Formats: sequence, structure tokens, C-alpha cells
Amino acid sequence: MHYCLAMSNVSVPPALSIPGDATTTVQSVDRAVTILEILARSGEVGVTDLARELGVHKSTAFRLVAALERRRLVEQHVGRGKYRLGTGILRLAGATTSRLDLVQESRAVSRALAQRTGETVNVAVLSDGAALYMDQVAGSSALQPHNWVGQRIPLHATSNGKVLLSALDAADVVREAGAMPSFTANTITSLAALTRELAQTRDRGYAIAIDELEIGLTAVAAPVRNIHGEVAASLSISGPTFRLGARRVPELAEAVRAAADEVSSRLGWRGPHE
Repeated sequence: MHYCLAMSNVSVPPALSIPGDATTTVQSVDRAVTILEILARSGEVGVTDLARELGVHKSTAFRLVAALERRRLVEQHVGRGKYRLGTGILRLAGATTSRLDLVQESRAVSRALAQRTGETVNVAVLSDGAALYMDQVAGSSALQPHNWVGQRIPLHATSNGKVLLSALDAADVVREAGAMPSFTANTITSLAALTRELAQTRDRGYAIAIDELEIGLTAVAAPVRNIHGEVAASLSISGPTFRLGARRVPELAEAVRAAADEVSSRLGWRGPHE
């Protein structure tokens, strides 16, 4: 069974010309990124040398470096007048590294869960108002499963999304959930209903979505926590509703919770009492 969202009646706009100011902005972004690449390669570089490599006036190079410095992406070596990569780079790299660690540490657990249950296992993270699917392992019962990796899925209509939303405060839930469009008759579309669902998710430690994103698709998800105990991701089992019926959901929920806890442990979480 192949699960996918219908994308009919989607029109693609014709190619548009880029206004002059937009072209200038893109050029500035490209030059700023080039500066970061130069500093990564050379270590420390002065503005004069940066201007020469970029092929721009020294004042232009200085403005670009100043903008990067305000974001702490570069810093000036006191006394030498040269620039090097700043601590802001570590922040950005750390965010990427944590996601790579998540996929690496969850892969074996996801495979074992998929093999034991026969269903598809997904790992997702919160990303700008959506659940971004980072990894997927298909179980033996999955026939032509849809590949969700790299796709951004609505938060309010998925078990992974509900888990990720359940870790947020009320204001952040409103912002991240957004308009909550309806995909099926079972989709949660009101803030009041979503709030009740998230409270239940927190209480029982897992979320369920039955025919909410697609008719015939059921999923159960549990939170993955980082070393600080924060919900860093969600791990889910999904499959056809006729296989993941009401009698099987509790069993799968326990399996998903155990797998999510195992991934959390691999990421450094030691539990609330340790």
C-alpha cells in the first residue's frame, strides 16, 4: 500500500525576473558565504586580502565582514587586525551535528523496531512549523512505503507532530501549529481540541494519529530526549489502519516508547531520576 498526500491542482508559476535590489542581495549573500569559506580555508585573513579574493573594493569587503561579525560568525583577532571564524559558527555547526547524531544513534534502534513489528519507523524533528522527517526504516509488512525522509509534514495531523508540539508552551504551540488545515474528517482543526490532545500525549507518553493525515494511515509516536531531558525528536511506527487497529495500538505504543527511550539514552539522557 502506497501512502502519499494528494498534490493535484497545484500550479507552478512562470519564471520571474529578479529585481535589481534582489540581485544585489543575492550577490551579497554569496560574497558573505565566500568569506566564511575563505576563513575556513586560511584561518586568519585581513580585509585587504578578502577584498582581493572577492574582487571587490575594500570598503565592500569591510561591510560584509562587519555584518558577519555582528552575528558572531566571524571575529577580529585583537592586535592583528585579521578576521577568523567566530563562535557563532559553532552554534550553527552544533545544531547540524545534533541532527546527524540523532540519525546515527537512532538507526540501529529503528531497524530493530521495524524488524520486530514489521511496520515503518520514522524519526522526525521540529522545523519551522512542521515535522521534518530525518530517517525512515521500512518493516517487512510495508509494501511500497512512501519515503518521508526530507519531507516536512503538518504537526497537528501526525503522531510525530503531536509529540513535538507537546513539549512546547501554549504560545509556541499556536505559532508552530499554524492554521491547522483539514486533511480528512478526523483531522484536528481547532486549538482547543489540539490542546486536549497534547495534554493526553504528555500524560501517557505517546501520541496517536488515526486517519488524520490520510484515510487508512495510523501512526504511534513517542518523544526522544537529549542529554538535558528536552524533547529533541520523535520516533514513530506507522502503517495501514487495518493492521494498526485499536487492539494493537497499546502494544505498539509500548514498543515505540521503549525504542524512543533507548535512542534518548544513546543521546545521553539518563532519565528524570538519575
